[in-house]
Amino acid sequence: MTGWNIADVLEIVAAEVPDAPAVIQGPRRITWGELDRRAARLGAWWVARGLGRQDKVALYLRNRPEYIEALVAALKAALVPVNTNYRYEAGELTYLWDNADVSAVVFQGEFTPVVERVRPAFPHVKAWLWVADGSGTCPDWATPYEQAATDGEASPAPWDRDGDDLLLLYTGGTTGLPKGVMWRQDDVFVLLGNASRGGYGDEQDLAHARARVASPGRRHLPAAPLMHGSGLFSCIPIMARGGAIVLLEGRSFDPAELLDAVHRDQVNSVNWVGDAFAKPVLAALDAHPGRWDLSSLRHLTSGGVMFGEEIKRGILRHAPHLLIADVFGASEAITVGQSITTADTTPPTGSFRPSAHMRVIAPDGREIVPGSGERGLIAFRGRQPLGYYKDEAKTRATFQVIDGHRYSVPGDWATVARDGSVTLLGRDSACINTGGEKVFAEEVEGAVKGLPGVADAVVVGVPDDKYGQMVVAVVEPAPGAARDAAGIIAGVRSRLAGYKAPKRVFFVESMRRAPSGKADLAAIKRLATELAQAEAG
Repeated sequence: MTGWNIADVLEIVAAEVPDAPAVIQGPRRITWGELDRRAARLGAWWVARGLGRQDKVALYLRNRPEYIEALVAALKAALVPVNTNYRYEAGELTYLWDNADVSAVVFQGEFTPVVERVRPAFPHVKAWLWVADGSGTCPDWATPYEQAATDGEASPAPWDRDGDDLLLLYTGGTTGLPKGVMWRQDDVFVLLGNASRGGYGDEQDLAHARARVASPGRRHLPAAPLMHGSGLFSCIPIMARGGAIVLLEGRSFDPAELLDAVHRDQVNSVNWVGDAFAKPVLAALDAHPGRWDLSSLRHLTSGGVMFGEEIKRGILRHAPHLLIADVFGASEAITVGQSITTADTTPPTGSFRPSAHMRVIAPDGREIVPGSGERGLIAFRGRQPLGYYKDEAKTRATFQVIDGHRYSVPGDWATVARDGSVTLLGRDSACINTGGEKVFAEEVEGAVKGLPGVADAVVVGVPDDKYGQMVVAVVEPAPGAARDAAGIIAGVRSRLAGYKAPKRVFFVESMRRAPSGKADLAAIKRLATELAQAEAG
């Protein structure tokens, strides 16, 4: 045995609380006992069709119980689940599944036309499972998911599981092709579990895991898609202690649906991605004060995208008992640091207390001196991924040996205050070089979003003859707000150095963010470039 295996822990949970809810979605309820039985049959079905130990299974699904079931089934059979962005088109899917060497695919009915287009490129795929969602019928080349999950014997796989079994998390980041981050289950389980105060030791101890199972368990709602690490990883420590995952039913985010679910299902914690989720929720609360009972909700966790201070304070007006955790991490480094906001505390947006294994280093490896104002790269030591799947060059670039220790250095820039707190500036790929000065887009976005009349904003750099790149803000105005470009520029100048302020501000009706809360930076940059060129004549 080489450490913690997630399926081993979840089987303990199913044995301890078989009748407790494991997954809730509207009227659908799946107990821990049902989840364990269905996942066992599904895993056995894959093995019977020729999948071998650590073969890859693509999950091409929205948030729904089958995502959780298929994930657990893959882990139980010592297969490797591969997250798949359901917004991808045929070319992107072909690249991802080819890069991941998938041997089986679970796909939702609505995606059948796209899967039919890419299927000829994957003659080696041994099993296609079709999940009914009311959109058409199962094609003759696929098997209905329910058939695989309910028929046959729930026989275990003919091989052992261990802590070296992989979780393969594909991330596109802000630029470039998707890359698969290889996590050992032992590492990801201990990091996530202990961030939630699970007290898990370095060696697998199932007696300890059994003692941590609660009844009733915590109910957790991931508002972000399970296909993203921020959504999925928030669920693992909840499930490990016998909790239930509450899923929304809508295909696009509806703040009223989220608040209804919290009220109806007595949700204890919610995970989302910054202002893209927080702003519409606050607007709904302001519009309908007292409509929802939020007394069960104790923890709100956000990560991946900036979560504005004013928005946090607004939510706390409606739920003053709430603890809001702004978590900084990455697909390559889980929970590097966090910032806690309560009704009595207000830490600066983008500032957090680092974990014990985090450093901020200069590009030459020097430690950044606290209070110096010098910018450096966040580096995380300790449990971390093995690297990127089938990409040794990217692995060497991101996972570096510094002073004899291996660090994950995903490319996030930060400064360190005298008190040791870290202020995140942004990813190197989103850095704008204007007139020789480096401007981090996320820092400027935070200033723009904090201005009155701004519903959402994205900052990008566009080509400029004079400065090389020009800082441009693309802004979605709040309902009824004036489109005041000069006011936005002046507002940013009052908060940041003048060279960081946008030279141009363009307005859009909607930012049209992805379900993860992240913007399509490539499309926004193209739009900003075209508008800047048209304005210049």
